[in-house]
Amino acid sequence: MKTDFLVIGSGAAGLAFALKAATYGHVTIVTKGEMSECNTNYAQGGICSVTYAPDSFEKHIHDTLICGAGKCNPEAVELVVRRAPELIKDLIAWGTQFDKTPDGRFELNREGGHSEHRILHHEDLTGAEIERALIESVRRHPNITVLEHHFAIDLLTQHHLGEFVTRHTRGLACFGAYVLNEKTNEIETMLSKFTIVATGGCGNVYSTTSNPVVATGDGIAMCHRAKAITENMEFIQFHPTTLYNPSEKPNFLITEAMRGFGAILRLQNGEEFMDKYHPMKSLAPRDVVARAIYREMTKRGEEFVYLDVRHKDPDSIRSHFPNIYEKCLSIGIDITRDLIPVTPAAHYCCGGVKVDLNSHTSIKRLYALGETACTGLHGANRLASNSLIEAVVYADQAAKHAATLIDKVEIQEGIPDWDFEGTQHTEEMLMIIQSKREMQSIMSNYVGIVRSNLSLHRAMRRLSILYEETEGLYSMTKPNRELCELRNMIAIAYLVIKQGEELKESVGCHYNNDYPKA
Repeated sequence: MKTDFLVIGSGAAGLAFALKAATYGHVTIVTKGEMSECNTNYAQGGICSVTYAPDSFEKHIHDTLICGAGKCNPEAVELVVRRAPELIKDLIAWGTQFDKTPDGRFELNREGGHSEHRILHHEDLTGAEIERALIESVRRHPNITVLEHHFAIDLLTQHHLGEFVTRHTRGLACFGAYVLNEKTNEIETMLSKFTIVATGGCGNVYSTTSNPVVATGDGIAMCHRAKAITENMEFIQFHPTTLYNPSEKPNFLITEAMRGFGAILRLQNGEEFMDKYHPMKSLAPRDVVARAIYREMTKRGEEFVYLDVRHKDPDSIRSHFPNIYEKCLSIGIDITRDLIPVTPAAHYCCGGVKVDLNSHTSIKRLYALGETACTGLHGANRLASNSLIEAVVYADQAAKHAATLIDKVEIQEGIPDWDFEGTQHTEEMLMIIQSKREMQSIMSNYVGIVRSNLSLHRAMRRLSILYEETEGLYSMTKPNRELCELRNMIAIAYLVIKQGEELKESVGCHYNNDYPKA
């Protein structure tokens, strides 16, 4: 199969890029599940944009830089903040409906780390609303082909060409991907002028996460194997408040907008505690809140704290958070009268594949978007609701950049088809499941909210055994989604640990007990 733009992933970043790029050429989207199976669909809180005074670009930039703990790229912050209102208009044009006040103004929320109300939202299902609108627009577009249940295994680079071509090609480039058609179980060679990796996050490298099961870091792992530069992988953001319900995976998210609405964090004895950790109390940046909850739970040997919104008007609670209200009610918790048990969970990767201001990677013709990319916007800790606007801003940047090059590049011929069949082992699935659990346990126990040099070293030693076993299995086995996902998650775990070992300080989401903050 040949296409101008091969988009891997179907979240907000990939779909927004597809809609922009379809003006310049044919777009093929491959996604390993249904289109709506993505992190975007789970984003409750909202999307950032300076909309009304007294808010300003300068305030949004300041909040982002402060939250990023000195690790942000100021150019990236400036770009996203200043282009946000324009891209919000695009989302609305594609059919997204944001909540408004009776007088027709956008109803804006405030979340942790924000100095002003600047979060546009659709009830407490903002990501799902954006995804719905994008999917409908993509399906209507005549220049976009969507292939669901297609799992990208690896990117195609010079490594897949003959020695002469490899030696005489200047600079590493990407020519498409090997993709597993899950319906036919065949591995297809998909060639493209440009490849856009937008596969979302990697929360499932941990035992407890708010991410859907598809978030296995596939894009970052593929780019890493292709020798693209990755950075900031140690900055894994744990969302402070996911619903404590041990029988359920993934953890159900309790949006930060609820704390912006006035909800208060309390210990199991009813005591408030965030005033001990930060002047913004329950609305402190996420890394601060997650660590505070972790310390209080560890100190008391408890597995959760409470979020208390009972003091707010019941009708207002139900109208602002209908999805959370119904979910909690389904397990016997009426949030208008009862405390909500919450616990931190792996939520967002602030790092990823390093890209420039056009979302171009260190490999020619290869772009990374959304949570797969490290744009520099988030630094060491993501400001709440900055991720969705980052996705659509950089999708636009990438589409415009690729459009200037599309007439200068050709589809690369001579890429060999996948020719290794492998065998199927009866114990294969059991080994994959067990290795996945071991990997998640290693990451949760040793590379969590609080780490140390010893815990990182121990995690790396244990992970190396899983890596060798998994690569051995991969080398002899017919590729399947479960094995490829495990391989990708182990690669992600390696990057998180390795880059964590290299950072000799505690900053943002990376807190190392051997380098305590001043």
